[in-house]
Amino acid sequence: MEAPERREAGDMPLPGGHFQLFIQKLSYQALLGLGVLENPLTGKREERLDQARGVIDDVAMLRDRTRGNLSEEEASHLDRVIEQLEAEYARRAGSAE
Repeated sequence: MEAPERREAGDMPLPGGHFQLFIQKLSYQALLGLGVLENPLTGKREERLDQARGVIDDVAMLRDRTRGNLSEEEASHLDRVIEQLEAEYARRAGSAE
């Protein structure tokens, strides 16, 4: 009997077309810029507040542009993500001064 082929997480495709997953992907980028998450390429946590601010602004713009077109669950999720990212940004930007 042959052993099953070993698969890595990177081999698994991420589904597209799911709004909340899309928002999570964007928030992951912001968390990388905030230095909350380790950069998978460098293996380090690196604060890049300007990049994080740009992503947070993009997510906020997306909320404003989609207002009235989201389900209650999607809108609530988006608001929570922005609130959490803004709070973390304020905390880190305040400590950088």
